[in-house]
Amino acid sequence: MAHTVARATLGLTQPANIEHPKISFAAKEIDLVEWKGDILAVGVTEKDMTKDENSKFQNSVLKKIDGLLGGLLAEVLYEENFTGKVGQSTVLRLSGLGSKRVGLIGLGKSASTPAAFSGLGEAVAAAAKTAQANSVAVVLASSEGISNESKLSTASTIASGTVLGIHEDNRYKSESKKPQLKSVDILGLGTGPELEKKLKYAEDVSSAIIFGRELVNSPANVLTPAALAAEASRIASLYSDVLSANILTAEQCKELKMGSYLGVAAASANPPYFIHLCYKPPSGPINAKLALVGKGLTFDSGGYNIKTGSSIEIMKIDMGGSAAVLGAAKALGQIKPSGVEVHFIVASCENMISGTGMRPGDIITASNGKTIEVDNTDAEGRLTLADALVYACNQGVDKIIDLATLTGACVVALGPSIAGVFTPSDDLAKEVLEASDVSGEKFWRLPLEESYWESMKSGVADMLNTGSGQGGAITAALFLKQFVDEKVQWMHIDLAGPVWNEKKHVATGFGISTLVEWVLKNSSK
Repeated sequence: MAHTVARATLGLTQPANIEHPKISFAAKEIDLVEWKGDILAVGVTEKDMTKDENSKFQNSVLKKIDGLLGGLLAEVLYEENFTGKVGQSTVLRLSGLGSKRVGLIGLGKSASTPAAFSGLGEAVAAAAKTAQANSVAVVLASSEGISNESKLSTASTIASGTVLGIHEDNRYKSESKKPQLKSVDILGLGTGPELEKKLKYAEDVSSAIIFGRELVNSPANVLTPAALAAEASRIASLYSDVLSANILTAEQCKELKMGSYLGVAAASANPPYFIHLCYKPPSGPINAKLALVGKGLTFDSGGYNIKTGSSIEIMKIDMGGSAAVLGAAKALGQIKPSGVEVHFIVASCENMISGTGMRPGDIITASNGKTIEVDNTDAEGRLTLADALVYACNQGVDKIIDLATLTGACVVALGPSIAGVFTPSDDLAKEVLEASDVSGEKFWRLPLEESYWESMKSGVADMLNTGSGQGGAITAALFLKQFVDEKVQWMHIDLAGPVWNEKKHVATGFGISTLVEWVLKNSSK
């Protein structure tokens, strides 16, 4: 984060300016037993652990390592009951190889998905942290059946998992330990410019995911709407050859008649900022115009319908959609795809309580002229997105994806790891779900049940901002649909669940890798 522009005034809290460790990745074709370094990490499936009648490994890689170690590897793994299951890992200090240590990491019954290889990278990072290793080599015990194209994506996903696994957000800790890992060699998955390019891509997307995570992790007393706008401007200035920034003040939003967005912002002492970044390729024709719209509530108290229970204390995460959008902007600024124009839009503000705030029962008017009766001030994200979607349509785009931590109902429906997808367009659904197959992020398409709109009708305005309480994620999506031009392909992604890791109490950076994949699918690259 740009700490020079995101200064905190409340609580005297300022994040430390910690530089992320730079890990050098290389693809090599060398004999793994001759590789010299700290840890030789081998990804093994349960099948790879099969032994013959003489208790010798049948897998050629494990057989070779065990032979050089005089059968000690098989003996130690037997004692540790290591079977190659997912989540199992062991690091052994055994002499006889070029590496100081051998690490075995379980991949389960088989390994073919992005999630499996990302998990391998994360396990490698964990082993490197524990051993304070500077250098690691990663090899799959079985890579014979992998196609050349799959080798590229496998290497890339391992690299990405390693970077994300090493990352720890220590900016708000008074003391922190720096990871030692400097280099990772990926063995047995090929070499050459295509693979090097794919590893560079993994680094670009991973750094964007870390940026997104740190935005969400930052507390509301540091990451105000002004600070979020400053971060967006900084991204545009870093990649000014392809990105430009237009930050609108409350007065400018008033001129654009954004009454829905400004109604939410009215109670806060921190003014709202409407963020618009635009990506244009360095050269060549533009074949597709896209918009990514992110919910940017840097804190959500619920307003007069104040949040009760245990969720209010993590409502800094209510800008997770904007973190995905700005993270994607950062990655695309580095990758520079041709043939595509992308607008990144965030209506950022806080939902607070004061004498100037929006009340239950108020009627507000969005920038497309539609009126909304506010029956719940805690259904505020959709009110900010309403004006952001109208603005996005006015940019002349062909397709829009909005991302929002919008409803608890979606978490109830899909749990903490899966985002809900809503769209009237089968083509757009296919595009995004194909992108998620590459990224490994989990999405599930839910229905836009038009009959549910009946519960959103107001007696005194065009619509209410909430429905009957049932099917809340669906009615929220139907509300947003009222603010999208029918000629534009549109998708709403509710990522309220997967944006936050409840177990570790940190952000995940969810959505960024899928968005980048989707934009690239729409580019001429």
